[in-house]
Amino acid sequence: MSDTVGIPGDRIRSFVERIEQIESELKDLNEAKKEIFSEAKGEGFDVKVLKEIIKLRKQDQDERDEHESLLDVYMRAMDEAGPTAQAA
Repeated sequence: MSDTVGIPGDRIRSFVERIEQIESELKDLNEAKKEIFSEAKGEGFDVKVLKEIIKLRKQDQDERDEHESLLDVYMRAMDEAGPTAQAA
């Protein structure tokens, strides 16, 4: 099963190496992002709120409006249903 006729090994190696390079870059970028969040936390900023801001900025205004409307509807529905035992 060592017959590789017709399989461009150099091209496969090129794809694999390019993907590996991107994975390495992504790892470095994610580490840099963690450092920024740590820096912000060290200065007293709430990281959860910063992440929420980033999430909201990725959405367009219509998406944000729809999300806020659904959140409001769901919260009102829960309030109208009254208190119940919460799952652990």
